[in-house]
Amino acid sequence: MTVLKFLVRRLAYSLVVLVGVLIVVFALVHLVPGDPVRIALGTRYTPEAYQALRQASGLDRPLAAQFASYLGHAATGNLGVSFRNGDPVTQVLLERLPATVSLAVVGIVLALVIALPAGIYAALREGRISDAIVRATSQFGVSVPDFWLGILLISLFSSVLGWLPTSGYRPLFDDPGGWLRHVILPGLTVGLVAAAIMTRYVRSAVLEVSAMGYVRTARSKGLPPRVVTLRHTVRNALVPILTITGIQLATILGGVIVVEVVFAWPGLGRLVYNSVAARDYPVIQGAVLLIAVLFLAVNLLVDLLYAIADPRIRLS
Repeated sequence: MTVLKFLVRRLAYSLVVLVGVLIVVFALVHLVPGDPVRIALGTRYTPEAYQALRQASGLDRPLAAQFASYLGHAATGNLGVSFRNGDPVTQVLLERLPATVSLAVVGIVLALVIALPAGIYAALREGRISDAIVRATSQFGVSVPDFWLGILLISLFSSVLGWLPTSGYRPLFDDPGGWLRHVILPGLTVGLVAAAIMTRYVRSAVLEVSAMGYVRTARSKGLPPRVVTLRHTVRNALVPILTITGIQLATILGGVIVVEVVFAWPGLGRLVYNSVAARDYPVIQGAVLLIAVLFLAVNLLVDLLYAIADPRIRLS
């Protein structure tokens, strides 16, 4: 029952945040200077086309009626139609979502594979040369722009070695081999950047726990170093590690715009970039709303993992 109450509280919090996001997303069209319909039509403008698109998007109705209609449609998954091609926004987003999810999963897995052992290794050797090397490397990774890293990887693995394609995307279930070859470079780009950030947090979390009294007590009892590290140190450092992992995963799911543009990756980030350039406000609204939902879903998952990792959280 305690876990159920914990889950209900987090769901209620997520719903409140989602309502706030809906309000902000709705206000987007009305706060941006200029007429979005006129901007969207561009050189295709005619009085007839203007009126037709304005009526189709519901912008000819009173503001309160527009907001009520927007909430009702959003609740049913109807996010309107694209100004550019008339396709349903929900369909456009669902077509781009698999590419973003696959990139996020590959990136966060690579980041964890690198950051966890590197951060723990550096923490256990605090003050030594190996610790300094890990810290310097992670600082370099944090400082490097992701677009530059992506271009560097393309130059090395595509242009020089010819091992991997420079850009593009293949659906996972249609062409697993092609998907793997195309996802390696963008996944490695976002994974290395995320790993550099996460390594510093993992190191700090392990160092903080290592200074606790119960860890010193475990060492004084003569427990093997491996047992002390895994059972007492790393396990109790899971909460901050889960926090930074959730933040990085949500960031990637939110659309790593520059990386997706560099690799021509058809994800949410590139969709938002193209939609902003074309002033396609319904798609921008829908993408922002979907990104917010993904953020909330990741935060909810992290909260549940908190409760599993530390019983004191779910009992509070």
